[in-house]
Amino acid sequence: MSISLPAKALLIGGRWVSSSGGDVLPVEDPSTGAVLGELVSGTAEDVDTAVAAARTALDSEWGGLAAADRGRLLGRIGQAVLKQTDRLAELEAHDVGKPLRQARADVLALARYLEFYGGAADKIHGETIPFQPGYTVYTLREPHGVTGHVIPWNYPMQIIGRSVVAALVMGNAAVLKPAEQASMTALAFARIAMEAGLPAGALNVVTGRGDVVGAALAGHPDVNHLSFTGSTRVGSTIQQAAAANAVPVTLELGGKSPQIVFDDADIEKALPFLISAGIQNAGQTCSAGSRILVQRGAYQAVVARLVERYRGLRVGPAMSDLDLGPVISARQKAMVSDYLDLGRADGLIAAEGELTAGAPEGGHYVRPTLFVDVPPDHRLAQEEIFGPAVVVTPFETEDEAVAIANGTDYGLVAGVWTADGARQMRMARRLRAGQVFLNNYGAAGGVELPFGGVGRSGHGREKGFEALYGFSTLKTVAACHG
Repeated sequence: MSISLPAKALLIGGRWVSSSGGDVLPVEDPSTGAVLGELVSGTAEDVDTAVAAARTALDSEWGGLAAADRGRLLGRIGQAVLKQTDRLAELEAHDVGKPLRQARADVLALARYLEFYGGAADKIHGETIPFQPGYTVYTLREPHGVTGHVIPWNYPMQIIGRSVVAALVMGNAAVLKPAEQASMTALAFARIAMEAGLPAGALNVVTGRGDVVGAALAGHPDVNHLSFTGSTRVGSTIQQAAAANAVPVTLELGGKSPQIVFDDADIEKALPFLISAGIQNAGQTCSAGSRILVQRGAYQAVVARLVERYRGLRVGPAMSDLDLGPVISARQKAMVSDYLDLGRADGLIAAEGELTAGAPEGGHYVRPTLFVDVPPDHRLAQEEIFGPAVVVTPFETEDEAVAIANGTDYGLVAGVWTADGARQMRMARRLRAGQVFLNNYGAAGGVELPFGGVGRSGHGREKGFEALYGFSTLKTVAACHG
């Protein structure tokens, strides 16, 4: 297989440049284990140069653009992304391992973010505040300045859309550090943005290791805001580094999200969501519906349907476009497999999917696995597995469902399936989560919907207008005119 990689370079100040260190990182295809090429491994010095370039952009062409002009530019970039849909989808499928149709959906989501935020650029307003006689008081929304973005490997394009694009539309200049396991579409997007007319230095991309490039960006004294998506452990480290410079941080971290199925739920409607929310992107999704809580009256029927569906799931190479592809790496496969072994030892496995015939031996494949009768305090029900593994737990009452659902350290997303309208409202209020979906799960990933968590799932909000508020700072002006 031959694939054209983006430039093996860093984007700094509108130019593709070599690293100050000269080291490289391999680009691996999770479907085969084969090395596709190399990426530049940046240094702390490269981060310094990128931050300086972003600062220069704020003081030059980029900083001087009117909000409406920023919006038009982002709209043009969105159209350019759409024209490259097939190429970007292929890059993402090979780089991350997700089925081709899922990679294509991510391209369309990135384009939608550019469209949505481009249209919102001139619609973030301040307000006037009634005050004492002789004063006029008003507020302004202004960019933070230089924003740093450390993004993960599971959804590079989508997270660029909801993080980097949101920062740009508010007039910030960005430095992006993509994950070393999946940087190809970040580089491809940067090239598209530059060719569409993004001014030099507005977006800078430094690829490399998290403990080098990510650490340098998180602790940089001239970065004014940080956005991080990834594990709770790394998020804590990022926040500590930023705290040394009193820099605000948006953290979107892990999850152990419940889908709660009551006796009166429409099981046929719920079933596709119960399946897809757990296996999408091979379960490597922070908002995966990885816990299914089912009321006793429907428990046996739901379990039987889930077992049937799981046994029919197929995993294989990304380009085969099956139900799910490989996990990102051999390391990730080993971590997920440890959890599967734990569930197998405890006799909790009810069904597994199938590895398609002819799947490359070097690929990092994990069969989708369904665990049933899992106690709420079991490790499988408490810890984020980040693989295609879903646990099913019974409950008796609404109060018990709430207790189990809220009984982890996480609080990112929750789903509720019930025909009882009053129960829907009660559950929406009682569940500890940043998003609650009633008789659906994910709302098709709407870019307009604020997204983020509580507890160990992080803080701050991405997506929707809330992201734009987060990527700006509020200034109050009080004019005394006698």
